[in-house]
Amino acid sequence: QNAGNLSAGKITFFFFFTDVSISVSSLQSKENISLLGNRRLYFDTHALVCLLEEKGFTTQQSEVIVSALVKIMNSNLDMIYKDMVTKVQQEIALQQVMSHIAGVKKDMIILEKSEFSALRAENEKIKLELQQIKKQVTDEINKVHADNKLNLNLEKSRVKELYSLNERKLLEMRTEIVELHAQQDRALTQTDRKIDTEVADLKTMLETHKLDNIKYLAGSVFTCLTVALGFYRLWI
Repeated sequence: QNAGNLSAGKITFFFFFTDVSISVSSLQSKENISLLGNRRLYFDTHALVCLLEEKGFTTQQSEVIVSALVKIMNSNLDMIYKDMVTKVQQEIALQQVMSHIAGVKKDMIILEKSEFSALRAENEKIKLELQQIKKQVTDEINKVHADNKLNLNLEKSRVKELYSLNERKLLEMRTEIVELHAQQDRALTQTDRKIDTEVADLKTMLETHKLDNIKYLAGSVFTCLTVALGFYRLWI
């Protein structure tokens, strides 16, 4: 019978849990804070037991339910407290951090005072070295620029000389070509004249041979006629 009553009480607890929560919230007060060990419970457990009894639970069932709620709350709080710190711990940690920061500041001040002069001297030394390097680089650049300019001027002069030499050679070649053309023209003229003279001589020779042939033929004809007339007279 007690087991049946406990089961019925559990079912009734689940159905009326919302009403119980609302009633518990309305029954909370600062004067009715129960203690469990060293941990405070911010609700009235006795009022919750009375409320459960009003809902049909027995006193033993109500105390068991409240005890279970307290254990669940303690377990949840333990899990939450694992990832949390108290205000005192937070203040201690803050003091430690501030102390560490103060120590770091003190060390920085000491370091600054002890090494500032050395750093400044090193900085000045590096600055002078950089200025010297800059001067050397500038001198090298100016030297290279001057050398390039000189080489460029020399190259321009050489190109101009080559151009003038090529112009002179071209002019000489043109003169030689003109002279060759003139010589060829003179040679052609002389050849033409010689050919004309030889042609005229050949024509004269041909005319002479033609006249000689005509004379020879005429003599031959007269000779033949004379012989023929002689034979004719002999036959008559």
